[in-house]
Amino acid sequence: MDESVERSGPFAAHLDFARRRRCADLWRLQDALAKAGFQVTSAATLAEARASLAQAGPRVLLTDLQLPDGHGNELIRETRQRFPDTEIMVISILGDEESVIAAITVGATGYLLKDAFPTDIAATVRELVAGHSPISASIARFIVRRTQSTAEPPPGPPLNTAKLTPREIDILWGIAKGFSYAEIAGHLGLSRQTVPGHIKNIYRKLEVHTRGEAVFEALQQGLIRL
Repeated sequence: MDESVERSGPFAAHLDFARRRRCADLWRLQDALAKAGFQVTSAATLAEARASLAQAGPRVLLTDLQLPDGHGNELIRETRQRFPDTEIMVISILGDEESVIAAITVGATGYLLKDAFPTDIAATVRELVAGHSPISASIARFIVRRTQSTAEPPPGPPLNTAKLTPREIDILWGIAKGFSYAEIAGHLGLSRQTVPGHIKNIYRKLEVHTRGEAVFEALQQGLIRL
């Protein structure tokens, strides 16, 4: 069943939701998102989500990974390719490393486990729109452990094969720590309007398309440490 609720406000957006959840859960989540100022379009299957995306690109996409007629990563990949500016967050019962890394690699910018309350999810969507990359605490911990368990790079300067500038590395570190664009600008003494330009340069140099991919590549090259 599709529902749309419109409400004006600074965070008003389109939200396409492709998930397999109980009707009551979905109803509560839609209500929380509508109260937060979002227009909600829901889809129960991958096919329905694709049909909805054919009409217009959403500001934010929330999706499960286990869909009745396919995998959520297909939707994430297709959405990222067609709508590069769309924020994409996974809400799934799957919290294993393989699922999380795969979703981030194909374009997800946030990842929450299904134990989150609807009101918390609505607040997290606001954070996503503000430039954060929210992830569940348990997922954050294993990502940190995974980073810490990797072998120490050999002595010497980081690879920096992408030739990032010191300023770009500082911004990339801020992204990895979950700071918003405004917070990064404030810490580095920059104009809020200049940060997106630096982000685009970082993406181009690292040959990536999302914050998650940029952070992953930077960690691989030893450019930043969390």
